[in-house]
Amino acid sequence: MLRWVLLALFISLCANAEAQKKKMKTQTAPLSRGWGKNIKWVKSYEEGLSEIAKSQKPLMVIHHLDNCPHSKALKEAFVADKSIQKMAKEDFIMLNVVEETGDKNLAPDGYYVPRILFVDPALTVRADIVGQHSDRLYTYSPDDMEHLAANMKKAKLLLHSEL
Repeated sequence: MLRWVLLALFISLCANAEAQKKKMKTQTAPLSRGWGKNIKWVKSYEEGLSEIAKSQKPLMVIHHLDNCPHSKALKEAFVADKSIQKMAKEDFIMLNVVEETGDKNLAPDGYYVPRILFVDPALTVRADIVGQHSDRLYTYSPDDMEHLAANMKKAKLLLHSEL
């Protein structure tokens, strides 16, 4: 009987230690998740929408997964492109998410990663700003950084011409 109590206590301690370890990892993980440490990132889609109202800047939402090779390659290209990093820092509210937001407007052609969408200060998801791939309209590859930069400029221009 004592063995069972000790075994249960040991399992409980191990589970508690693992939970604490995960909690610490979550608390210390930077919001950038490697997409640009000099960029101010918002924590959630809701916070991003709130920041749009205050700043009148468009929101750029990057959907990705940490263990996805396409997401990792896009992240490396995104970080390496100085013009994209500059625009992201100065002209956009930035959000990168590894879990879906629940807003179906952020998945106009499906739930896949990586995908990047823009939301304007009128809280409209700009479904007209697309990547170069016809099968996944909002995906970008490392070779698409010039197109992404052009789309970021387009999101800024549309913002100023439509308000």
